[in-house]
Amino acid sequence: MTTGAPLQGCVRHPRRPTALACTRCGRPACPDCLREAAVGYQCVDCVRAGQRDIRPVRTVAGAAVRTVAVPYATYTLIALNVLVFAITAVQSHSVGSNANDSRLFADWALWSPGVARGELFRVIGSGFLHFGPIHLLVNMLALFLFGRFVEQTLGAARYTVLYFAALLGGSAAVLVLEQPNAVTAGASGAIFGVFGAYALILVRLRQNPTVIVAMIVINLAISISVAGVSLWGHTGGLLAGTAAAAALLYVPQWLGRTVKVPAQAIGWAALGALVAFTLAVIAVRALQLHSEFVTG
Repeated sequence: MTTGAPLQGCVRHPRRPTALACTRCGRPACPDCLREAAVGYQCVDCVRAGQRDIRPVRTVAGAAVRTVAVPYATYTLIALNVLVFAITAVQSHSVGSNANDSRLFADWALWSPGVARGELFRVIGSGFLHFGPIHLLVNMLALFLFGRFVEQTLGAARYTVLYFAALLGGSAAVLVLEQPNAVTAGASGAIFGVFGAYALILVRLRQNPTVIVAMIVINLAISISVAGVSLWGHTGGLLAGTAAAAALLYVPQWLGRTVKVPAQAIGWAALGALVAFTLAVIAVRALQLHSEFVTG
């Protein structure tokens, strides 16, 4: 009586004889080491190799596309704004007049004489303050509606840098163009930057941006006509946010034809250059204010 040839051992478990084999590499493999493929079964090594060979799907800004993309950055920014408002309300013992008698509000509000004394943290902190619950609600609703889409397109890291670039742009415009003794606060400058980024993303995707452009125009008109609204803060944030989006969406295309650098690196470099320029404007203006209010 004759018997068939002895079974080979699994490539990963030599002591396990098996009659199965990987349809990609042909090596013997036990059932624990095989995974179902489009045709037949592949060993775990071939599955890993295939996954490495597949280029990840990315958005127009170079961010990886995820099946479930929770906009954590947007939610975190909303939570921070709400938290800061709650602190000012507790300190002032008032929800409606939270700016009164709040030490945090007094320390963080954008005020040129304070910046002149070296309190540069006001250019960031002021973007998390709000005059009353309606101001907070309107800004956070806008951030919730538009920020999520921008974050999912750009990716959390790029979106966060864009948000703060717009915030800095609004503060820079206020310091340069607003009345020196004006007190400015609110996330509106950063949110106008998100509006600008949203519009530019639609253009990049070849979609109609008419609705968001109309919204921007209407809000700028309100900024001009309503007393107490910072036109320069809104305009500066809009310009900075739009420029930041252009740095991520268009500069890699423009320079990628002549510079042999990955597109993502070009986008980050352009975004960094924009932030550096905005910080330089703030620094120069802070020195000017110091000479006017402190040494002058």
